[in-house]
Amino acid sequence: MRLYSWNVNGYRAAVRKGMLGWLDAARPDVLCLQETKVDPVVLASEILRPCGYESYWAVPAEKKGYNGVATLARVPVQAWQAGFGVERFDVEGRVVFTDLGSVELYNVYFPNSGRGPERLAYKLEFYASEPREYSSTR
Repeated sequence: MRLYSWNVNGYRAAVRKGMLGWLDAARPDVLCLQETKVDPVVLASEILRPCGYESYWAVPAEKKGYNGVATLARVPVQAWQAGFGVERFDVEGRVVFTDLGSVELYNVYFPNSGRGPERLAYKLEFYASEPREYSSTR
């Protein structure tokens, strides 16, 4: 199985710059995207599920244009969940778990601690947090 990961620094910008052509040519089984910075509800279906991939998105961050992760898969996904199940972390849209059968995949965009001691504490708490069991698909 070929798993790729890419910090796109804006999903729509990456699409404008040719990401879908690359995806169609490279054809990874799973592509994990970080820093998507978009609510998937506003995306057209051809870029929400490009090139035959199903897409699984973290709940959009409360702060628009901030963070975001998505997992694109062209292999069967048995279960998935957005977030840790811990609200103070999940409001930033940083985590998507997918169960691919033989692989449980964690697509995570880790917090930056460069904005002062509060964010450093948040980052360390995020690192120490344990994900909850899959409760349902969202």
